[in-house]
Amino acid sequence: MARELKPATSIDARTKALALWYTARRECNLNEVALPALGPEDCLLTTLWSGVSRGTERLVCEGRVPCSEHERMRAPFQQGDFPFPVKYGYCAVGRIDAGPQDLLGRIAFCLHPHQNRFVAPRDRLVLVPDVVPARRAILAANLETALNAHWDAGSGPADRIVIVGGGVLGLLVAWLAARLPGAEVTLVDVEPSRAELAAQLGFGFALPEGAPHDADIVFHTSATAAGLETALASAGTEARIVELSWYGEGAVPATLGGAFHARRLQLVSSQVGLVSASRRARWSYARRAEAAMALLADDRLDALITDEIAFSDLAERLPGLLAAGAAGLTAAICYETRP
Repeated sequence: MARELKPATSIDARTKALALWYTARRECNLNEVALPALGPEDCLLTTLWSGVSRGTERLVCEGRVPCSEHERMRAPFQQGDFPFPVKYGYCAVGRIDAGPQDLLGRIAFCLHPHQNRFVAPRDRLVLVPDVVPARRAILAANLETALNAHWDAGSGPADRIVIVGGGVLGLLVAWLAARLPGAEVTLVDVEPSRAELAAQLGFGFALPEGAPHDADIVFHTSATAAGLETALASAGTEARIVELSWYGEGAVPATLGGAFHARRLQLVSSQVGLVSASRRARWSYARRAEAAMALLADDRLDALITDEIAFSDLAERLPGLLAAGAAGLTAAICYETRP
């Protein structure tokens, strides 16, 4: 049975905060949480924005995190255990209001759940450059995943690259690919409206029936069996298909007969929990995170944020936002009163 959580009441500004908890299947609440005392290297942040990762948080909201993954799926600063109740999320941007003197007033990103104030060690923060707006900085976690995927894929100039799945992660993978000199990049998605966004971000678009063939590298992000079939069909001989989808519970059919072996296709997984083996000897998590943050200095990426929700309304609106078939890309949670 789910533990009972203390309902939100008045918040002591020095010792408590409000956080979003997933409390049961498709149910959320804002609840009080205690803030730890600050150590010498700790920072107290007032949250400005956080982002909802639709794919992962949909699985959490629906209680579909597999039992075998309960420990591996734990997010930094998570409280509670899967399936419920659990405080979950990893795209927070805030202002440092207390802590080491050299950081006061700086804007920082942290892999932290949705919470209006929080404490984190300085080495868990990524400072946001002045050229990156705090609102856009919520995309940093997704962009870090996309960057790691390209390292896993071995993408290079002039490659023919196909991305199947036009969610936020797929769009960021495609946007990075389009920056490679001479690369021929196509996003494949079932939603025709993604064509306009693809053009705005600088790459091509196709519906599944028109997906290119003979690609050098294919990325799959749709988390559907149909999308995986499209990815396999798009790959050229000895091409690499990089699987970025997180499916949660249940089996996923894949056609590994037919020409799969004859064409010597490579189907590899990629996820952000480890720095890609091609970079691991030289790249720390911090270096990768800082690189992803710096890459966000592109105003076109604001188009990936399609919803804005006040934190006070989050518990009520989040289940609908995460419902199957819900439209939109990244949802930005606003913690300050907007005029």
